[in-house]
Amino acid sequence: MQFTRLSQAARASRSLSFRQLQRRSLATASTTPITRPDVCPPYSKLVQKLSEVRGVLGSGQGLTLAEKILYSHLDSPQEALSGLNGKIRGEAYLKLKVDRVAMQDASAQMALLQFMTCGLPQTAVPASIHCDHMIVGERGADVDLPKSIEGNKEVFDFLESAAKKYGIAFWAPGSGIIHQIVLENYAAPGLMMLGTDSHTPNGGGLGAIAIGVGGADAVDALVDAPWELKAPKILGVRLEGQLNGWATPKDVILNLAGKLTVRGGTGYIIEYHGPGVQTLSATGMGTICNMGAEVGATTSLFPMTPSTIAYLKATNRASVAQAATEINQKYDLLRADENAKYDEVITINLSELEPHINGPFTPDLSTPLSKFKDVVKENGWPEKLSAGLIGSCTNSSYQDMMRAEHLVKQAEAAGLKPKVDFFVTPGSEQIRATLDRDETLDVFEKAGGTVLANACGPCIGQWKRTDVKKGDSNAIFTSYNRNFRSRNDGNPDTMNFLTSPELVTSMIYAGSTTFNPMTDSIPTPDGGSFKFSPPTGPELPSKGFTPGNLGFAPAATVVPSPETPVVVSPASNRLALLEPFEPFGNSDLKDLKVLFKVKGKCTTDHISAAGAWLKYKGHLENIANNTLIGAMNAETDEVNVAYDFDGKSMGIPELARKWQKEGLEWLVVAETNYGEGSAREHAALQPRYLGGRVILAKSFARIHETNLKKQGIVPLTFANEADYDLISACDSVATVGLLEMLKNGGRGEVALEVTKRDGSKHTIPVKHTFSKDQSEYVLAGSALNLLSKKA
Repeated sequence: MQFTRLSQAARASRSLSFRQLQRRSLATASTTPITRPDVCPPYSKLVQKLSEVRGVLGSGQGLTLAEKILYSHLDSPQEALSGLNGKIRGEAYLKLKVDRVAMQDASAQMALLQFMTCGLPQTAVPASIHCDHMIVGERGADVDLPKSIEGNKEVFDFLESAAKKYGIAFWAPGSGIIHQIVLENYAAPGLMMLGTDSHTPNGGGLGAIAIGVGGADAVDALVDAPWELKAPKILGVRLEGQLNGWATPKDVILNLAGKLTVRGGTGYIIEYHGPGVQTLSATGMGTICNMGAEVGATTSLFPMTPSTIAYLKATNRASVAQAATEINQKYDLLRADENAKYDEVITINLSELEPHINGPFTPDLSTPLSKFKDVVKENGWPEKLSAGLIGSCTNSSYQDMMRAEHLVKQAEAAGLKPKVDFFVTPGSEQIRATLDRDETLDVFEKAGGTVLANACGPCIGQWKRTDVKKGDSNAIFTSYNRNFRSRNDGNPDTMNFLTSPELVTSMIYAGSTTFNPMTDSIPTPDGGSFKFSPPTGPELPSKGFTPGNLGFAPAATVVPSPETPVVVSPASNRLALLEPFEPFGNSDLKDLKVLFKVKGKCTTDHISAAGAWLKYKGHLENIANNTLIGAMNAETDEVNVAYDFDGKSMGIPELARKWQKEGLEWLVVAETNYGEGSAREHAALQPRYLGGRVILAKSFARIHETNLKKQGIVPLTFANEADYDLISACDSVATVGLLEMLKNGGRGEVALEVTKRDGSKHTIPVKHTFSKDQSEYVLAGSALNLLSKKA
């Protein structure tokens, strides 16, 4: 078991050791809050826009909260909404002007490299960079953070210098996880923001429309171009009753994921409403919205509640709380109309909600706690637990940690120690510093817990694990949001079960996956038995939050510094400037070869793996070497094994590069929800870079389908899913009607003419979702080509 215990002297020297290693981390602890001038949404402008919307739609049409926020950010309400006879949801394309952009360090590299090609002196909207993905979790924060800073110095220097040049807020390594920092500093009722990470909807916990996108979408906002979104349908989730006992906000979304599956929210915004909403904490609502990404939803959001106001005030945004309250009282902007209608409604009674455990290998395999023991035995899953991990962007709030502490104190009082490794990830420096002041970290460390850096760490594959080998079947319990194979530790046989921090914490004392803390007892060293009481913990710290190390945070006011050089070495293997892709051409695509036919789930983790590959996020040539290495061959069940025309086998990226050198362009054939998972635009950039022109699938995940179009790749779906069986690797494919459709702004039918290797031919009808703007992206070669020209 790993054990980390810091002395007071070691704690006191923490800032000094960081300072000696890396200038960007220097600071001293302070209790002086940073007041940021650009965090209040432009409420007067939004009210004016919403008035225009009412004029187009008619004052009697009820609007949901999601619609109010979306429509009040329209570039031109008249153009977007007129002439549709009320058929907006799922039909109209909305051109939106967003208020803010947030980028995490892994995705910010490519977003900034793209923005730089546009030649603008500063960003058009407030933006921030958050260094959270490139920090390992291994031995504890005081070892891991300096080591990660040193190992990624080139990238962090690039991000910091670009931020300074273009006027972007730079949150240094150690500041915390992007979504927690956004919740603490930027999210607000009525705000609309884009984030280059799929869990950006976390901000919906404070009533913001916060949408995860690819870097090219973020560039739209950064250059003041309207960002286009197909108007989502609205799924209403009515909450009744009140959570009690072991049930937590995490269980709301774990339960809902089981109902909807990973595809059920695609094309929807999930809007929570009903009396149960008023009983939840602001950070609990953030947890629920965070995992809306796991059901494919465009975003999720809650209305403003007393908890929203209390949280804004506690995080030094009393002025935002006051402005939101006043605008809502006067114009009813920040709640749904009483006559608003939802496309579908799901009701969840919080009073009856049971704790849930989801997994393994998919976040929608949901099992109530009372049934989990039987399910473990029926499936032959490991009954021995190997590790418990709490924190992440989903569950690292003060309330989460205090409820976990309550359980640890109960167990310690009974003489118990964890039976497995226990890792704790504070979501931000503010959370860490507050937990340190309140001696919660002491409690975790005395129990044998390892407190990791304020970063993503094990949640996104930055876990340097030594207790199991690749291929060893084992089970971990985490309070994370995503649990695909190999995601956390690189081991495809690690089963990650998602649950609340409270259940994770109780499980580490039993060391068993079949333990139920609601009913089961644990033997104590004195021969007795111990049973947990339900956890409790305050929503907000009674002494207020303390900011901790202010050197991790940007200055209160951020202004561009045009004279700042942004240096990218030509010899770097981490960063490389971009060259534009070639335009589409003047004819349909001919003689495309099927590079690979994918079987089963193919997430963005399969298409562009994270973990050790994160270091190449700014170098397209190098990261392209991981393209589709997690994909399974539909014809042989082999992973990352493709076959050339002569039958010779090789890795998928190797074959793509070979064909690229031979002047052959290609397509990939896939199954349902292709591109599920992280908002990883590299999963679109890499195939395009290697010569990919078309992805043909049964269905796509929303973000990935958009990312493909932005990079000039054509996503098409089978009109008849059974036609998936009619096409094979190395077949030749020609598009029919594609060029005409693109030139007609997305209007027109497309088909594929397939020539089999024996010379036989057949035509496969396909569907598309191209808008006028998206058609122009592909014709130009990429969205960036078009934006650069306009800029």
